[in-house]
Amino acid sequence: MRILITNDDSISATQLIPLIKWCQKLGDVTTVVPKYEQSGKSHGIELHKSYEVCRVTAEPGIDIYTVDSTPADCVRFAVLGMKLPFDLVISGINRGYNLGTDIMYSGTAGAAFEAANLGIPAIAVSTSVENYAGAVSQLDMVLDYFIENKLLEKHSLYNVNLPPQPTAVRITRQGGPYYSDDFVPIGNNLYRPTGRCVYQNRNDMTLDTDAVRSGYITIMPMTINRADMNIYKLLTT
Repeated sequence: MRILITNDDSISATQLIPLIKWCQKLGDVTTVVPKYEQSGKSHGIELHKSYEVCRVTAEPGIDIYTVDSTPADCVRFAVLGMKLPFDLVISGINRGYNLGTDIMYSGTAGAAFEAANLGIPAIAVSTSVENYAGAVSQLDMVLDYFIENKLLEKHSLYNVNLPPQPTAVRITRQGGPYYSDDFVPIGNNLYRPTGRCVYQNRNDMTLDTDAVRSGYITIMPMTINRADMNIYKLLTT
């Protein structure tokens, strides 16, 4: 298996090397990540300016390419620039959940969406801040579930969230908002967005938000199709 790893937390992400080593058990790994943190960059790409790409030897046997642009551009450069074939893209592990409607902002998810757009199966993986250091150890449980249920044979784009001390794995759908922002004035016409949790528990284990907060690893199938097919059918029949 040929695996591309990317993220939105940059080459500085402390769990990047452990993720690479875990993926090396599955096949050949190429790692292309942003030079600087790109959280919240969604599916953005650079269309008008050139950007730097560097090859860095992180450890013996582990080379990482850094791209001075977005996570989606990391995927684009690996596929369209380096012209490498991949069987799977893994984006993450993000330090912070990507749940509910907040997925639309996620650079981690954006890279996975771009992979799907280029015809490559992709999995975005995120975890809570407090679980970040140990999240790689939970990937065996995720892998077993994917294999046992043949998930990549049934669909090609998934969003995974890893809670601390998970009890089981659940297939979920998208919940509501998880984070929002207040805008704090800091002088000189400057405002700083300050995140806060706005999660509301519905006790609905079909939702990624509720399930992950209840201790489940959540796996949500996603799609790049932005058309509302129910409304489309209503308006065309």
